[in-house]
Amino acid sequence: MDNHHTSHRSLRRREVLNILATLGVGSAVFRRAVAQAVSSQPAVTAEMIQHAEWVAGIDLTDDQRDAAAAAVNGMLRKRDQLRAIDVDYDELPAFRFDPEMFAPAQRESAQQQPPWLKPGTPLPALPIPESADLSFLSIRQLGTWLRDRTVSSVQLTQHFLKRLRTYDSLLKCVVTLTEERALKQAETADRELAEGTDRGPLHGIPWGAKDLMAVPGYPTTWGAAQFRERQLDDAATAVRKLDDAGAVLVAKLSLGALAMGDEWFGGQTRNPWNPEQGSSGSSAGSAAAVAAGLVPFALGSETLGSIVSPSRRCGLTALRPTFGRVSRHGCMALSWTMDKIGPMARHVEDCALVLDAIHGADRNDPTSVNRWFRWPVEVDLSQLRIGRIDNNPTSKEDAAALQVLQDLGANVIDVQLPRQFPEYAISLMLDAEAATVFHDLVAADDVESLNRWPDIFRKLHFLSAVDYLHAARVRSQLMKAMSQVFETVDLYVGGGDVGLSNLTGHPTIVVPTIIEDSDHPQPRCATLTGRLYDEATLLAVGRLIELRAEVNDVHPDLINNK
Repeated sequence: MDNHHTSHRSLRRREVLNILATLGVGSAVFRRAVAQAVSSQPAVTAEMIQHAEWVAGIDLTDDQRDAAAAAVNGMLRKRDQLRAIDVDYDELPAFRFDPEMFAPAQRESAQQQPPWLKPGTPLPALPIPESADLSFLSIRQLGTWLRDRTVSSVQLTQHFLKRLRTYDSLLKCVVTLTEERALKQAETADRELAEGTDRGPLHGIPWGAKDLMAVPGYPTTWGAAQFRERQLDDAATAVRKLDDAGAVLVAKLSLGALAMGDEWFGGQTRNPWNPEQGSSGSSAGSAAAVAAGLVPFALGSETLGSIVSPSRRCGLTALRPTFGRVSRHGCMALSWTMDKIGPMARHVEDCALVLDAIHGADRNDPTSVNRWFRWPVEVDLSQLRIGRIDNNPTSKEDAAALQVLQDLGANVIDVQLPRQFPEYAISLMLDAEAATVFHDLVAADDVESLNRWPDIFRKLHFLSAVDYLHAARVRSQLMKAMSQVFETVDLYVGGGDVGLSNLTGHPTIVVPTIIEDSDHPQPRCATLTGRLYDEATLLAVGRLIELRAEVNDVHPDLINNK
């Protein structure tokens, strides 16, 4: 029998198990026996049910047998009707997650400028030494040189393409160089700037995209060999917005297969500070490339730690925005209720400038919204309530951030996060949604080299719809509890909250605060989590920490590590 039929029998057996479990008929042994009996048959009969009773050592009445057989057959017919309809990977389900649904006060405040912020003037670029390395300058510094003709966008683009080629063998962070597209964009940027057309601070600046974002003319692989050659015709909205801002895409960067970890079909992406170590994931290539000075900034995505974790591992600045702040159109779906797109860079302001270009509602992503955001802004710390989490250990890097804020006169108060909820049990919702997105791979038994996903996909066929919806209701309780936290504070530092805040949709910024003293010294990062859609406050506070911490001048030694 071919693999297709074997896979079909296996799926049919699992579906029968689910149906009988939902009906509450018999024991687990009985359900397995029925499922095995009907896996290769066109229909379930009362006689099959009776034979399974003998195996399981139970007795049902004739009416119960008939009812069980009819129920299973009815569900399978409905299943077959649904399976007969083709559904593309990017098709959305008929629901959407709303992080503000239990926080009406935050929904209202997110529409306007917070009272502790005021408009700021464009921040002057930091002084540029004559011996400065282009590889590690900020966006504003590069922009200054572009506008005074010290360097051209074409020169910048060629510089970063060369670095990507040189160090990719060490870091394994590049899936595809977009050289032809990049040089055309750079030439256009130089011409426009020369003619007086300035699209803003990103005009002429090279960048890299996590390779789950569609770019016409180039493969979009999702880090999986199954999609290695696949090209998509419609650009991701975030890519299109950066095109409109004049940014120059130089590379599509690695991600762990189907957005898990740092292992993809090209190998394991490495931490540039310690190449013996993976860069974490799943925005593995984005983090490694930015930390190594191979691109000034990159876009990553996060469902459950995929921006925060590699940024902390590689010692860089990053922003995971509020759910819905940035459109996900044209980006691989993993979890419709948790996926988020955000900037990764070496400076807080760089993240702010990128967010300013990519945020906003998009008709192609019904979860995306318009909420207030402005940059630059200045923050009055005396009006802010900053939380110190007292029911989770405070790391050295988080303590350093808190100390800076206290030294600047901030009001730091103790607060507790809602730990009564099993956050990683609730995240079964993520696994169930991912198993639905990639059901066709499981059905075709095409799951080789997908990290731990195959086992997750298979087991999630045994999670009932009832259990999924129960998890969603517990998630609602968690969202209510988190909204109460933000009645007490305006943001908090640390807390080990990657599970909680991803489930509730709150934004987090990662900021390097200390240099770790170890065999492989590198920046270590604090995390700050804020109110829904209040990225401006997070960024303004993060920049104050960054300026005091003064760790951005330290860079990985790629030459000696190579």
